[in-house]
Amino acid sequence: MTPGKHNRGSPLRPLGRRAALTATVAADVLPRLLAPIQSPVVPHRFRGLGVAGAIALSSLAAACASTGARPRPFPAPSSRGAASPADVPPTPALPEGAVSSVIQSALGLRGVRYRDGGADPTGFDCSGFTQYVFAQAGAALPREVRDQYKVGRSVEPGAQQPGDLVFFATTSAAASHVGIVIGEDEFVHAPSSRGVVRVERISVPYWSSRFVGFRRLTAN
Repeated sequence: MTPGKHNRGSPLRPLGRRAALTATVAADVLPRLLAPIQSPVVPHRFRGLGVAGAIALSSLAAACASTGARPRPFPAPSSRGAASPADVPPTPALPEGAVSSVIQSALGLRGVRYRDGGADPTGFDCSGFTQYVFAQAGAALPREVRDQYKVGRSVEPGAQQPGDLVFFATTSAAASHVGIVIGEDEFVHAPSSRGVVRVERISVPYWSSRFVGFRRLTAN
């Protein structure tokens, strides 16, 4: 064989000094980079990922931890019936002497059209109406009928007074409609039928057969 030349079956010539130095550094540094991946503290399914895998895995973890990332689309709270913390006090109470203000405000809204999800004078649903009226008198009610039925204290039928809330089961077995008592047998509410805030009698068959209970927010 001619010196300085290789045949097809011979090994390659020895690496140059620069290549040899690179190989030496790699041999020294690479095990240190891979050590965390092969450490016992790393779950078995992640071992052997190599440097690129480790970088990708750490980037993913950092994104979740720092950004609070969550799947999209993600269910968002509905605007209808949404209640802010201020709308749901632990024990809403009607200020002393405010009953007359409640009645006056409620009756002043007669004729306002029904609007599903409405809670202002451009249109009310039943619980939006009661929430708005009581807010004018300084008492914050929850937004939903079922939550309004939990506030205050229960009042026996026959002992109701103006300013009490009156509840009916119209779309379910539980309280699903609410109005404001304005007299012994009268209440004002925002019904969906005939579409406007109006006064009705509790004793009429439709309402008496669906009566659930009274709740009082005043102290007496």
